[in-house]
Amino acid sequence: MADSNSLSADAPLNSPEFQSPYPGVKAMPRWDAAELPEAPVFEWRKLGAFLGPALVMAAAAIGGGEWLTGPVNAARYGGDLFWLCTLSILGQVIYNVEICRYTLYTGEPIFTGKFRIPPSPWFWVILYLLVDFGSLLPYLAANAAVPLAAMFLGHLPDQSAASPLLATIGGWAFKEAQLVTTLGVVVFMSVFIPLSIGGKIYNSMRALMTFKLFYVFGLLVFLAIGYSTASTWKEILTGFVKVGNLPCYAVEDTNKNGLRDGGEEAHGPNVDNFITAWSEGRPLRPMDMTLIGFIITMAAISGNGGLTNTPLSNYTRDQGWGMGAHVGAIPSMVGGHEIELSHVGAVFDVNEKTLPRWKRWLWHVKREQWFLWLPACFVGIALPSMLSIQFLQRGQVIDKSKAAGITADKVSEAVGASFGSGIGSTFWYLMLFCGFLVLGTSMASTADGVLRRWVDVFWTASPRLRKWDTKDIRKLYFGVLCVYVGLGTLVLTLVNGARLVEWTGILYNFALGFSCFHTVAVNSYLLPQAIRPRMGTRVALLIVGCFFTAIATLSAYGPVMALFTSKA
Repeated sequence: MADSNSLSADAPLNSPEFQSPYPGVKAMPRWDAAELPEAPVFEWRKLGAFLGPALVMAAAAIGGGEWLTGPVNAARYGGDLFWLCTLSILGQVIYNVEICRYTLYTGEPIFTGKFRIPPSPWFWVILYLLVDFGSLLPYLAANAAVPLAAMFLGHLPDQSAASPLLATIGGWAFKEAQLVTTLGVVVFMSVFIPLSIGGKIYNSMRALMTFKLFYVFGLLVFLAIGYSTASTWKEILTGFVKVGNLPCYAVEDTNKNGLRDGGEEAHGPNVDNFITAWSEGRPLRPMDMTLIGFIITMAAISGNGGLTNTPLSNYTRDQGWGMGAHVGAIPSMVGGHEIELSHVGAVFDVNEKTLPRWKRWLWHVKREQWFLWLPACFVGIALPSMLSIQFLQRGQVIDKSKAAGITADKVSEAVGASFGSGIGSTFWYLMLFCGFLVLGTSMASTADGVLRRWVDVFWTASPRLRKWDTKDIRKLYFGVLCVYVGLGTLVLTLVNGARLVEWTGILYNFALGFSCFHTVAVNSYLLPQAIRPRMGTRVALLIVGCFFTAIATLSAYGPVMALFTSKA
């Protein structure tokens, strides 16, 4: 077999008689045909050139799950439940590689490929609008407003209905709770900025996420080295492999409320392992079902979660990897006038000349996922949780909306004891800004992901839109962005931020589980035999889909029971 590296630059890779295949529903257009570009050869001295979509997604992965749910769970259970994050992240790596497999072959994002599967594009439009609803809930903006408000006020805001009065303007009384809501709307509307400038929107997201990655990791690594103990890191690292641990009531918790009440002895372990219980022939201790949904939300939002992984395939195209080099990218409203996006993807002739080149492209994606995205996700879980384990009392129950602020208080005290109260106070603000940066930038990446999923699909699927000039994709993107911001603003003013986290986690798990099943169908049905995933990979992705569907069902228990209880 001749290696494509030995071919001359002018040697055609596609056979003269090659015609692009046309599988799937005919409501979607036929792919174009083009030659597969050469994959880059990895060199350590050019490492920066090899960091692309996974860098953006790695920074986006340090978001709601890591900053909101991780520390709260770590304060109560230590690292004992982190094994759920391990399963979630490993499953998402498999999923990420497979959605990029489709993009490398076609230049289309995976979401477009899903709409090529029978029965029809409109069937999938309705179904995915339902499972993707969690991404429309701006829980990140609602929670980013809390540390931002604290920076203005000098203390954590009171979000209750009876929160302190800030000012009276024109007869209207403004309270701390209203400040948080207002700032949430401001944060949400600010996603216009990175999604409207920079030429390629992908370039703006990459710059924003790179800044976030260096700031957040730099601050947390400093605290991890200077203010954490060996026992804390042992707790975290072993927690990732404690498979089978579940939240259970302590034996001493006689009234099963999760708290040490008067007359109760000091509570022992608040977890039990179902594998150990089974091997010992004993029943599992009663589970604390009131928190099972929140804990599973941590697993759901670990890594990226839900359909927020799917932009990875869009970014792979915009980076120009594989057949994405022939398709183009989504331009911004400002500075993107010369950038175009084809209405349809392009495929190559899979033969003995192109197959070695294809394998190098696939390894290029796998290398980014396994050696950049996956470690970044584990670090993103470990570092914020390290602060809770180190500074908060084990078993402490804290409000998820106040977790970042309470941790900032403890960090300020620790740093102040070393360098003086002035430096400690500075670190209080640095930690709050860290929380704001984590949640605010993740809101931007989530918004971009939602828009890309639907704009890309309709750009290809709609006969009317296919008549538009290829440069006009930016107008469609910006128009949908305006609608998205309007709907999100309405939700922010009506729904509590903590409730948004709960609902998002449930929907994210259902969405990702179903998407795993659908991706197996796409790659098995639309791709040529030689580049389809192996049977082991397909089975693994089906297992991942079952895992996320199962934990979605479990996480829905609490809200459903609460609904029936309230009606009763």
